[in-house]
Amino acid sequence: MNTQKIILALFCIAVLASCKQNATDNKIAPEKKWYKGNLHTHSYWSDGDEFPEVIMDWYKSRGYQFLALTDHNTLAEGEKWIEIKKDSIYQNAFESYLNAYGSDWVEHKIDSGKTLVKLKTYDEYRSQFEEAGKFLAIQSEEITDDFGDKPLHMNATNLERKIDPQGGGSVVEVLQNNLNQVLKQREETGTPMFPHVNHPNFGYGIALEDMIALKGERFFEVYNGHPTVHNMGDSVHISTENMWDLINISYLENNKPIMYGLATDDSHHYHRKDSKWSNAGRGWVMVQADTLSAASLISSLESGNFYSSTGVQLKEVKSTKDKLFVEVITEPGTLFTIDFIGCLKGESETRVLKSVQGQKAKYKIPEDLLFVRCKITSSKKQDNPIEDLIYEMAWTQPIVATD
Repeated sequence: MNTQKIILALFCIAVLASCKQNATDNKIAPEKKWYKGNLHTHSYWSDGDEFPEVIMDWYKSRGYQFLALTDHNTLAEGEKWIEIKKDSIYQNAFESYLNAYGSDWVEHKIDSGKTLVKLKTYDEYRSQFEEAGKFLAIQSEEITDDFGDKPLHMNATNLERKIDPQGGGSVVEVLQNNLNQVLKQREETGTPMFPHVNHPNFGYGIALEDMIALKGERFFEVYNGHPTVHNMGDSVHISTENMWDLINISYLENNKPIMYGLATDDSHHYHRKDSKWSNAGRGWVMVQADTLSAASLISSLESGNFYSSTGVQLKEVKSTKDKLFVEVITEPGTLFTIDFIGCLKGESETRVLKSVQGQKAKYKIPEDLLFVRCKITSSKKQDNPIEDLIYEMAWTQPIVATD
């Protein structure tokens, strides 16, 4: 083979190798997308007032890509029959359910004048709604416990097996015992899953010092859409947003990982809508992940690659070693206030470090910063607000300053 042919052959080999490497690189690092989901939802499997299929359809038809039904101390498995209340609202809703899915799907009977319906399991209803890359149903549970008169609730996302409430001799012990069971199941099964503390101000059951004492917890609800959870606190209890910051000041001072803040619906009521009812569509998370799978979503959540929202949509959230940048998706006639909230090293409280009126803003991270997060408040009112949280908002996750 002459020199020219050898050079040509080597060139072809190099081109093929480059194409193969590019294909491999693309496979390893696909473009990440934003996925919208709710991690706290109730159905007829516990104290919600609607069938799982109807709830799944509500979220999917409104642009959500994933949903976790988190019924109290149960997974949607085995056989369960429910009685439809005689109230016309529920009777009419059942008729709509029957008409939508048909008698071949809806197993029901009349017994002594009572309408009884067999609930569909997770494995059954997920098959009706899941689509690769479009919608995902995540098996989850609200581990519902207490200590004395204090309600202590914790969600477990992507469970393999139901976890019974563990109890304990104090608020912290109850929470830690339940948290440990989720982490234990994750280790035993190898399945990605995580616990998050629900509505700490519900019944004012979980105080700041309780949250600070936990080991291994990375998530809690900074916003919950139930009308009785007191997100804003009261004259003697701090808000969940203030609690979030104080938790993280303590965590970072004690070399613990950052706590992330979730927004959730905690929806129970699907037939009556106003501020007195726990309705769907009030709070959600937007997760930036490479695929719509539980493993990918949880990996992104645990990396802080998400924001929480009650209506504000973000086009971009980008952080570097020395900068945090946020850009909002605008709407005609809507104004936005972008607040960078953080804590400087040596200080004991957070404050607004920079405030911008507009569509986008950036914050230069100083050397003496402990952490910073961004809160975006819209001039647009929420469709169905609770408490005095009238305007649409979004919260990015805290960025920890690096040396």
